[in-house]
Amino acid sequence: MARSRQFDNEKVLEAAESVFWEKGYHPTSTRDLTAAMGMTTASVYNAFGDKRGLFLAALGHYLDHSLHERMARLESTLAPADAISGFFADTIARSLGDPLQRGCMLVNTALEARGDDPEIRERVAAETLEMEAFFTRCARAAQDAGTTISTLPAADIGKMLLSVALGLRVLARVRPDPDVLFGLARPTLALLGLPPLKEPPS
Repeated sequence: MARSRQFDNEKVLEAAESVFWEKGYHPTSTRDLTAAMGMTTASVYNAFGDKRGLFLAALGHYLDHSLHERMARLESTLAPADAISGFFADTIARSLGDPLQRGCMLVNTALEARGDDPEIRERVAAETLEMEAFFTRCARAAQDAGTTISTLPAADIGKMLLSVALGLRVLARVRPDPDVLFGLARPTLALLGLPPLKEPPS
């Protein structure tokens, strides 16, 4: 009979996620992980296979509790045009509210991904497609509802918004300035006829 795991899966994944998010996949050592997770190397490998397996589990945990949750919440509770603007408002708030300036774990992974690790590259690509699909669905629904002035194909709008969202997260790591981040999102939403963001007073 297999022994049950003697640790809290949620807590150890949160710990691993925090280390990977701050340091990145390649710079993070097994010692960093075991110290943060409170587990031995053998226990980590028995539970997750190897460092890559643990990283993918930690990335999945991050996405489920951030990006996936946010897209589902916005799409189910707001009008399509507001869901798009809400995504950018939330992204900027998260970026400015992080004193460690870690950016987005998914975007950081995309920047770090190497050609000799197709599993991680494919996971990142799949997640960017999920983001693009969210923007495309919302854009198409906003066009159908007459709440955007853009006549561009919804698929093109989805790709455009994806590129702005990714660029915003990259800039937030090195230039976490409200003027920069709002200045990146503001003209994009205006050009598409989408609701403006609520900005802090100048």
